[in-house]
Amino acid sequence: MGISTWLTPSHGIMLGLLLGFAIAHSGLAALRFWGESKIGARLYRVVFALVSIPLAVCLIIYFFNHRYDGLSLWQVQGVPGIKPLVWGLSAVSFFFLYPATFNLLEIAAIAKPQVHLYETGILRICRHPQMVGQVIWCIAHTLWLGTTFTLVTSLGLIAHHLFAVWHGDYRLKKRYGDAFLKVKERTSIIPFLAILQGRQTLDWQEFIRPSYLGIMGFIALLWWGHPWLMQMTARVSW
Repeated sequence: MGISTWLTPSHGIMLGLLLGFAIAHSGLAALRFWGESKIGARLYRVVFALVSIPLAVCLIIYFFNHRYDGLSLWQVQGVPGIKPLVWGLSAVSFFFLYPATFNLLEIAAIAKPQVHLYETGILRICRHPQMVGQVIWCIAHTLWLGTTFTLVTSLGLIAHHLFAVWHGDYRLKKRYGDAFLKVKERTSIIPFLAILQGRQTLDWQEFIRPSYLGIMGFIALLWWGHPWLMQMTARVSW
């Protein structure tokens, strides 16, 4: 099979969508303090959401509709144990992806959005849990689908989140200075590394929070509604 046969335009379109989302999302994050000084924290959060959410929805729909595009690199969907493994990894990924749900009032701009310098809960395991969650999600879905389109999407998502690791640390250092550097010394990007090195300890009581029940409910809802979600996105023509 020649490269022109399986390298469909959707590969490039997806990379373009990912790049556009990364520029918008990280760009607005970089401009946060300037923007908040001009229009206030709540309104800037609304602007951030109005830009980021539609772009994210477009990415999700396009991924669902083209996930089997390109070359099939492997096919393991019929292998015993693969489906539970993929769902298990996906569930774990959400516990890393959505620690921000602990501040729902700030996300919705009901309470004044703030920049927090946390060193508790899941941040004891990893200073950038969303990156870890995204990597786990990408591994699970690339394993399940096994197509070049999914692989390209996963590599693009991981690249964006690796940049976000650097960008996030840069912004926190600029904001908090030595206070952030001390937190950085006690945490790690690689999960559990700081704990294994004795720089950090786990406090399991910090994980007993209603927010985790919310994440579990979201996972259950996603499991139940996954077939319906596939049907709805398939109605979009692009």
